[in-house]
Amino acid sequence: MAQQEILFAGFGGQGILSMGKFLAYAGMDQDMNVSWCPSYGPEMRGGTANCSVILSDSDIGSPIVTAPDTLVVMNRPSLEKFVDTLKPGGLLILDSDLISEEVQRDDVTVIRIPSQTIAAEIGSKTIANMVLLGALVKKTGIVGVEDLLKALKDHGKAKFYTANEQAVSRGTEFAN
Repeated sequence: MAQQEILFAGFGGQGILSMGKFLAYAGMDQDMNVSWCPSYGPEMRGGTANCSVILSDSDIGSPIVTAPDTLVVMNRPSLEKFVDTLKPGGLLILDSDLISEEVQRDDVTVIRIPSQTIAAEIGSKTIANMVLLGALVKKTGIVGVEDLLKALKDHGKAKFYTANEQAVSRGTEFAN
């Protein structure tokens, strides 16, 4: 695996930090070296939020991600702010319900997922983030889908597990 650097970005309240946290937990539970670094705008809900996660099988020199291997964005301002930082050959996963613009890069793989719609179908728009996270884990193989689900079960709230499990599963369908 070597090292994977991931940046999650969107508005506060979309579960941006939770996506990173559960990915970091899944990596820790697999004995990887992990860094999770949150960043908030002036307000939590509605302000900007992003977090970087580094998973590695060797030491991590710095928790700062300036050129992510993977970028997951849930709003247009985050796409505009971070799309040019994504490494050539990188992976961009975005919420197509909230971002209608086309990505102006042809050197990255783009996965557009209507995660708000899928989350509403499952029964809660608050799990749109888990749809995107499911796609990320399946596409990159950074941790196994079952490792992510175990992290959600072991480190999350039990009352949300079933919905999160369904959201992750639906997200994996976009990772072909």
